[in-house]
Amino acid sequence: MSERNQSQQPEEPVTSIEDDGAINNEQWKAMMDVTMAIYDFREPDGHDPSRLFHRSVNKRIVPDYYDIIKDPMALSILKQRINKREYKQFSDFVRDCALIPHNAQTYNRPKSQAYEDAIVIKGVFHEELKKLADKGVISAEEAEFPDLGEIPEADPLPDDDEEEEEEEEAEGEVEGEEDDEEDSEDDGRRRKKPGPKPGSKRGIKDPQKQEPDLRKKRGRPPRVDTPMETRIKTILKGIRKFKGPGGHPKIVHFERLPDKATYPDYYMEIKEPIAIDIIKRKSKRKKYNSVDHFMRDLDLMFDNAKAYNQSESQIYRDAVDLQNEARKLAEQEKKKPDSEYLMEDGRFPLPDGILHRGELWKVGDWVHIQNPNDVSKPIVAQIYRTWQDAEGEKWINACWYYRPEQTVHHFEKHFYPNEVVKTGQYRDHRIDEIVDRCFVMFFTRYSRGRPRDLAPDKDIYVCEARYNEEKHKLNKIKTWASCLPDEVREKDYEMDLFDVPRKIKKVPSPIKHLLKEDAKETDDLPRPTWGADNAPPVVGAVHRRPRDENESPPPEPTPSPPPPSLPPPPMASATSRPSMSQNMSSAGMAGPGNVGPVQLQAASTTPMNQTSPVPVPSAAYQTQMNPQMYQPNQRRTSSFVPQSPVGAYQASPAAHPYSAAQPSPSPYGPYSTNRPQTAAAPVYNPNAPRPVEVFHLVDAANAAIPEDIRKQFHCDERGHVLFFSAPPLDIIPPSQPKLGHSLKYLAAKEERQKNVAERKRKLAEDQKQRDEEAKRRRADEETALAARVEALVPKAIESMLQQVSSGTDELYKGFYQGEADSARAADIKARESRIRVDRLARQQTAQIQAQSTNEGFVNLKGTAMYLDDN
Repeated sequence: MSERNQSQQPEEPVTSIEDDGAINNEQWKAMMDVTMAIYDFREPDGHDPSRLFHRSVNKRIVPDYYDIIKDPMALSILKQRINKREYKQFSDFVRDCALIPHNAQTYNRPKSQAYEDAIVIKGVFHEELKKLADKGVISAEEAEFPDLGEIPEADPLPDDDEEEEEEEEAEGEVEGEEDDEEDSEDDGRRRKKPGPKPGSKRGIKDPQKQEPDLRKKRGRPPRVDTPMETRIKTILKGIRKFKGPGGHPKIVHFERLPDKATYPDYYMEIKEPIAIDIIKRKSKRKKYNSVDHFMRDLDLMFDNAKAYNQSESQIYRDAVDLQNEARKLAEQEKKKPDSEYLMEDGRFPLPDGILHRGELWKVGDWVHIQNPNDVSKPIVAQIYRTWQDAEGEKWINACWYYRPEQTVHHFEKHFYPNEVVKTGQYRDHRIDEIVDRCFVMFFTRYSRGRPRDLAPDKDIYVCEARYNEEKHKLNKIKTWASCLPDEVREKDYEMDLFDVPRKIKKVPSPIKHLLKEDAKETDDLPRPTWGADNAPPVVGAVHRRPRDENESPPPEPTPSPPPPSLPPPPMASATSRPSMSQNMSSAGMAGPGNVGPVQLQAASTTPMNQTSPVPVPSAAYQTQMNPQMYQPNQRRTSSFVPQSPVGAYQASPAAHPYSAAQPSPSPYGPYSTNRPQTAAAPVYNPNAPRPVEVFHLVDAANAAIPEDIRKQFHCDERGHVLFFSAPPLDIIPPSQPKLGHSLKYLAAKEERQKNVAERKRKLAEDQKQRDEEAKRRRADEETALAARVEALVPKAIESMLQQVSSGTDELYKGFYQGEADSARAADIKARESRIRVDRLARQQTAQIQAQSTNEGFVNLKGTAMYLDDN
């Protein structure tokens, strides 16, 4: 959105009290008119060529822009300098106008959109300045653009993969960059992609190095919109069709928010700024749960424009019209059934995921997918889309992550154990192609812990780089969010942290041994070996080409610690282990021809210092040591040496071309039974390491075993089944079946529980204090009420007496008329007489009672005395 959107025409700059005389007020106004003419100009198809030049280039998005352009310029800078009266001469303004198209043509490639828009803007500047010269506002010399130098020749065209990769990373760093495809459809103008430079060889393929486009081109997840999302897009496209008086789209004022530097008052007045680009971004991020939810934001945008602009302005009228039209479109879309919004190929989106094998698989899940080229290395991928086709079959679209051995890289490149790299391959798979769940962590988190709620038996991978499959380059990922689906970019996962972050050392390339002996730095990049169509490469390749500037050298090798000193193993004789043959013969390993007891023969037909092709131990033992080390059809020397996890990527020159293991010198020496015998009798030492021997069947016994059964066991070069006298050493402690919490976590949990208990106690005390205070308030209120009642009782009695007295007076007047006073006085006198008579009567009665009581007491006393005498 331009700086003028949702705002009125900027006011003319305030004239200062004293002017230097170089530029008059008419010329200041002319500068602003020229600038506004650039904003208002539209091409016949409604395209705004000034949109890319409204603001300065964001250095975070285009970091090298300011290395090439030393004097950047934008329309917002022009307006700012005009408002602040910074120009001393009109020619300075003209020079800034010329810088805008000159910078765009210097940085951008010919035939690009920015380059072509710059040419259009340059022509508009010339026309507006010529009009000023014709009116006499400026001279003809001042209207001419100064010479800013020649436009440099364009550099060789970069690959599409690299451009799209940079765009994808920029999207993760700066929110809001929308797909050009939508913009081109909505505006009716398809953006022109940069064409090849004349004379360049881009687009010409070497017939010997052709690869299927499906494999090397960067993809994008398919569009599988729900009916609600399709309705929202239809409404947004519908309101773009309405034109203003000049034939320009009315929506152009609402594309982006106004510039904060130019219109700071807008953000003080409008509390919830919003524009079309923000609404589109929220729709892309799946933030809307209904059409009404989307319409609330659209209404908010139009209401903001009406609140900020005056009612007679064109923007206010456009906001009213577009708001009414948007509401009509929304009502029309909501009335349509969902069946009208199916994709052309019959796809029906399943936004809630797919229920398969009792589990819900949804967008953002990390999965293992069947690999037709190698079942032992399933494809590591992340789900981006879920849908159902016309036949009812359920599908997912997933982004592939390659293993290091599936990429083409420098032979000195080092990788983390279990590392994968993000590719541009977004492939469709049936839901039944999913093998299992897994998880991919960014390298900044990989050493700190493990995702919570992930089963202990699920594989965890680490990712640090993207893989450019056309240029065979590994570019370090800047922001992990740019690698995730829109639906889960803002979601995070909980982790069970380790007690101490683990130090993870990178290891050499697992296919380093594939480097040709005569490889040179000038050789062409090798190609990976492809297999099935819908699968990663069978194996990648390594090269010796010079490193790029951004590639770091391989880590310095660190010397390994010396092997521990161990007592020499006891010598084995041909007759020292007769029980082994007996045990194996009793196991019933005889062929269909009943050859009899199986005979074992020591595989020691070579001298001690010579290697023999003995395969690695069984996959179960090898996986127990390191799940990532096992490779099918892998061969070893007769010296079996247990390896650490970081040794999984060591290679042997004599190994299988796709092998990823390399033997290391063993402190025990070759495991061969052909050792010189000594005359001394062997001494039994229970603490000494047990000698390890390798045996194979004799020809007759071996031939008796069916070939399909023999293939299930380790065999030598001639197909003889091999037997080991001892299992391989397990130097890696078994993994814990269940992860426990760290001491730090438990301490933090206990602290949280204490804090919760303390908060509860404080809440209980506060509640108790509040109850007591309320009780005191009620007691105080009751006391105050009693005191008030006590104070009012005398007044009430006095008032009642007055009322009785006045009522008595009225009665006397009613009965005795004029003699009321004398009658009342007589009654009072008679009442007082009765009172006196009554008082005297009570006194006499009391005296009589007291006298009778005394007489009775005397009589009673006399009677008692009489009884005592008798």
